[in-house]
Amino acid sequence: MRNLLQITLLLLTILFAPATVAADKLKVYAVNYPLAYFAERIAGGQAEVVFPAPPDIDPAFWMPDAVTVTAYQGADLILINGAGYAKWISRVSLPRLRMVDTSRLFADSYIRVAQTTSHSHGPGGDHSHSGTAFTTWLDPRQAVQQAEAITAALTRKRPAAKQQFESNLESLKSDLLALDERLARGTTSAADRPMVASHPIYQYLARRYGLNLRSVMWEPDEVPSETRWAELAQLLKEHPAKWMLWEAEPASESVERLRSIGVESIVFDPSGNRPVAGDFLSVMLKNAASLEDVYR
Repeated sequence: MRNLLQITLLLLTILFAPATVAADKLKVYAVNYPLAYFAERIAGGQAEVVFPAPPDIDPAFWMPDAVTVTAYQGADLILINGAGYAKWISRVSLPRLRMVDTSRLFADSYIRVAQTTSHSHGPGGDHSHSGTAFTTWLDPRQAVQQAEAITAALTRKRPAAKQQFESNLESLKSDLLALDERLARGTTSAADRPMVASHPIYQYLARRYGLNLRSVMWEPDEVPSETRWAELAQLLKEHPAKWMLWEAEPASESVERLRSIGVESIVFDPSGNRPVAGDFLSVMLKNAASLEDVYR
């Protein structure tokens, strides 16, 4: 009888152990994909990382619904980007002690952006890029600091896993610093070559690698108006760029018209949202290859 009881208890332990482990995972919510990717790599099996923004929207200008806000409020950690990213977090009540501002330690080096024209793209509605440049992770050294902030926050929540977190961080840092080295090597021969960006989102990239970059306010999925073309023509007189940097694949009509005036197009995806294929690192390596075409 005692043996039967012991066997029963053992079977129940085996049966319910996976559920217990799953329930014990930290619940981590992120406001953009880069932070989610960093957290996934650092946390490993210690956390369930959630990035709930729809795939067809820029998370920087997304406003989550009430159900999603409630889910953020219930998380063990809420990873925010800082630098004015995801303005919705200032409009709702979130538990401050569980929020991790991943760029706080380099806030004194944020890039301030002059007033720009408001515009709209996607379901996010009208918005402006004035204030603070927020794609901080496009400088891989800053991305490393954001990953370190995530590691520290996870360690505070799960001290017993500190060694695992730090080991995973070292692997991620190695990849990010290798990316940084490749971007630096690929742009160093002609960094002062004029280039135009279709959107003012590459400030930290340009600063890190000394790129001679000016921006317009074009959308990849929209053919610019004649007024926009005229503005570009004026810009090219003082900034004779031969390449335009796009955040996503541009409309073929835009590509052909740019080519007719001597400007080629490349895509440098900032990866604010989860890619259709691959992950953050594979997207950034593809971006690096694109820049190598410009600066070779």
